[in-house]
Amino acid sequence: MAAIPITKLGAQMLKDELHDLKSVQRPWVINAIAEARAQGDLSENADYDAAKEKQAFVEGRILELESKLSNCQIIDPSELDAEGRVVFGATVVLEDLDNSAEVRYQIVGDDEADIKLSKISISSPIARALIGKYAGDEVEFQAPSGKREYEIIDVLYV
Repeated sequence: MAAIPITKLGAQMLKDELHDLKSVQRPWVINAIAEARAQGDLSENADYDAAKEKQAFVEGRILELESKLSNCQIIDPSELDAEGRVVFGATVVLEDLDNSAEVRYQIVGDDEADIKLSKISISSPIARALIGKYAGDEVEFQAPSGKREYEIIDVLYV
């Protein structure tokens, strides 16, 4: 399996979620199952069914996070030296060539992408168009809303 790129912050978020699942969610579910069993007949016990469903979700998510963390390659953007080139983890300042609006995006892994926080996935069309480019380059890509064009104003490693 290929290494999954993730920023240092993204890896910490996954570790925090895993810790919560193991130390808070899992014990809560075990307790809920025990309480539901104490009520007697399990065949028509909605509390028991709900707790078992929650347990399946928690255990599945724990396995998923452990797998991701064991296969990830943690990248600290502040330690990158890509000589001004857009790479994974870089923050890119762009100017929209249609309306001259300036935007800033950090290129991150799929699990940590959040457009509200200006973090775009490495697999998104805009990130794929930006990778390998330098400040001053113009990029064109197909977005869901149509063709877009940007000029790279600056590339930061923060």
